[in-house]
Amino acid sequence: MDLLLWRHAEAEAGEPDLGRALTPKGHKQAQRMAHWLERNLPSTCRILVSPAVRTVQTAEALGRKFRLIAEIGPDATPDQVLKAVNWPHAREPVLAIGHQPWLGQVASLLLTGSAQDWPVRKANIWWIVQRERDGVAENYVKAVIAPELVVK
Repeated sequence: MDLLLWRHAEAEAGEPDLGRALTPKGHKQAQRMAHWLERNLPSTCRILVSPAVRTVQTAEALGRKFRLIAEIGPDATPDQVLKAVNWPHAREPVLAIGHQPWLGQVASLLLTGSAQDWPVRKANIWWIVQRERDGVAENYVKAVIAPELVVK
């Protein structure tokens, strides 16, 4: 299974948390990352998005259909996220657009077996893959991409 974890782009400060919108810089970050995804994301990918405004706006930059999933909102746990994305049983790749700290916790859990508070910068994408090799499931990082690394 392929799981892409995309942290929302830069958002305004304030309350209510779910209503925070992207800043102008955040819109640019989302567009850059969407450009990279368009070239690399399989067409069969399911896109699951937290219901927060900033994650929805990040997803909209990609221009593909997506589904809002409350289970991957700002207060989600790694277990809730993995259940929502059907890890590792999904037949198609999944792109989950969400928040810290669960993004870093999910990445660390899949790669080390322990949910740690790993930093994931705004608008970054972590692409994690599970493949079976000699009857043993192995998780590895396929890519970590930041908006400043994307060439248009």
